[in-house]
Amino acid sequence: MSDQREIYFEFTVVGALVKVAAIDSATATEVAVMGPATASRADLERLAAQKLRARLARVAGETR
Repeated sequence: MSDQREIYFEFTVVGALVKVAAIDSATATEVAVMGPATASRADLERLAAQKLRARLARVAGETR
């Protein structure tokens, strides 16, 4: 089984904010962050990816 994972990002504009959902390709775990619509896409992706990795690490720690 391959351990390679991809993160899919979904951007939804909600007024002056952007909701960014990050989804892990291997587990379908999803997290979301919100930020100003003026923030850079790269910054919002990085924030969402960090939150997703933290969630995956927390879940992995709970299953041991």
